[in-house]
Amino acid sequence: MTTATVSVGARLHVGFQNLSLARERLYGGIGVGLDEPRVTVTAEPATDIRTDDTLVGRYARRAVDVLSVPGVAVTLEESLPRHVGLGSGTQLALAVLTATARAHGLEARVREHAPAMGRGGRSGVGVATFEEGGFVVDAGHPTNRFTTEPPAEGDWTVPPVVARHDLPKEWRFLVVVPDADPGRSGDDEDASMRAVVERADPAVADEIACVVIRKLLPAAAAVRLEAFGEAIAEIGRKNGVWYADAQGGVFRPPAGALVESLESCPVLSGVGQSSWGPVVYGVTDVDHAGEAEAAARDALVDHGLEGRVILAEPARHGARVRTDDGRT
Repeated sequence: MTTATVSVGARLHVGFQNLSLARERLYGGIGVGLDEPRVTVTAEPATDIRTDDTLVGRYARRAVDVLSVPGVAVTLEESLPRHVGLGSGTQLALAVLTATARAHGLEARVREHAPAMGRGGRSGVGVATFEEGGFVVDAGHPTNRFTTEPPAEGDWTVPPVVARHDLPKEWRFLVVVPDADPGRSGDDEDASMRAVVERADPAVADEIACVVIRKLLPAAAAVRLEAFGEAIAEIGRKNGVWYADAQGGVFRPPAGALVESLESCPVLSGVGQSSWGPVVYGVTDVDHAGEAEAAARDALVDHGLEGRVILAEPARHGARVRTDDGRT
């Protein structure tokens, strides 16, 4: 019997390149893999599905069906907070898939099987950071595939990566997880996204394209922290214009208040909201991380919020896989 353990960090989702049906490609995710917080699962072969976690059980059932194996016993060792903007669903689903495959002596073929696990239907950032970490831009999907009804489960391919860069290990991403209502997910997220897409202003996509090409990609390639931060902040705000009606503003409450507070912190740049929030992030370096953390804790207190503050290195590798026979 083989035991396989898979561990992977969260991801931040800066935004999309285009949500307008008037342009040739739709979505096109932009995001960053983090070293922490992490999701970790351990799997062993079994004759049925065994786990104490309901969501893990659903993903395990999908993994077993995709891999054509009899069953799996999965233990959730570490978990990400769910539906807050850290990619918990994708990272957990792919960790369960990979652990199940390796426990049975198989390769997971993550990108190929992600759609059957219900992941990668819009953004490919979570799949890409699971595979290799880093800062990632994906190509999105051809707009002519968009339909008024959601596609059948798994009836898509994960968008390819068009740009990826390792970010310096000296950089730190400040991640603030306020105790607030979770962001949108499932059918609610699908309905909201489709409403946003159907009325999105194409001019915003054109503005974002200029930021990506002229600012973001050069800053990532040249490892210029402040320029990188300025670019992701601008992209996040432009995405917020699309979402304003759906989430009650450019940033959803209480993320908007935290963003406003943290933008005045001199050692932080790139302050924004990840996905539907409520997670708020910013980027700094190891020498100024303590000051950034203090500013985040002060912001929570100032707005009467409880929450968690994390300083994370950018992930420079994908999921870590370990089996009890020493294979990785």
